[in-house]
Amino acid sequence: MLGNERLRQLEVLLDEAFVVPGTNIRFGIDGIVGLIPGLGDVLAGLLSLLIPFAAWVRGVPYVTVVRMLINVAIGLLVGTIPILGDAFDVFWKANRRNYRLLTRSIAEPRRHTWRDWVFLLLLGAGITVLFAIPLILVAWLIVLLFRS
Repeated sequence: MLGNERLRQLEVLLDEAFVVPGTNIRFGIDGIVGLIPGLGDVLAGLLSLLIPFAAWVRGVPYVTVVRMLINVAIGLLVGTIPILGDAFDVFWKANRRNYRLLTRSIAEPRRHTWRDWVFLLLLGAGITVLFAIPLILVAWLIVLLFRS
């Protein structure tokens, strides 16, 4: 099992190992490997699953583990968009987010789970709205067509 220091090193390697010269922008191999079409995002996504897996093994509340998995999924899905997705990965930093969730949860078990629930509820509401908009537009167009 990976210790906390190893997980921190993994997080730095994936999200913060390099600096864009002349800026404070940090990126890791997640942003670089993602440039390889198809395979890069999958490989980076697999490596990113190590921190949520370690959290699960350590007994972190399931809602926090689900939030970590969603962080990875967002990075993976948006990361598949050529160029724009790789830029998103540099700023999203799913591994840093997940490492912070892990250390927060270990330091104060179950104290912050309400934040995880709020995140998941807001995400669910956002997805519901995104799926509802096309359905509402189609229904509106159908009503307009049958009115004529």
